[in-house]
Amino acid sequence: MQTNQPDVGAGTQSREEVESIHSYLRKELPLDDIFVCYHIDSDKCACRKPLPGLLHDAAKRYNLFLPSCYMVGDRWRDVDAGHNAGCKSIFIDYRYDEQKPQNEPAATLNSLREAADWILRVSYKI
Repeated sequence: MQTNQPDVGAGTQSREEVESIHSYLRKELPLDDIFVCYHIDSDKCACRKPLPGLLHDAAKRYNLFLPSCYMVGDRWRDVDAGHNAGCKSIFIDYRYDEQKPQNEPAATLNSLREAADWILRVSYKI
């Protein structure tokens, strides 16, 4: 899992609060890891999506070949980060009132379940 948490960088939420949420997620879900960017846009870091820094970190840690990976997200930043890292991006469109991805996703779907089914269909020709 990868997440931008700019509220920490802006000082409106503590890192401990975010890490507490991530601890809960680790207990409830079969996650391998959580990669977090705590910066705000003006920090101009390489880890804040849509830049691919977090995906590159995951690729190094888990020996991943990013063109064979999928980036699934519900924000334009997720899709564009996946594109910038060379992944296939899947956009879960919850119709947020924000900009759309600059890059065309491999698929636009309505839920994480649909994304998982799509990946299985494409990967295993189901």
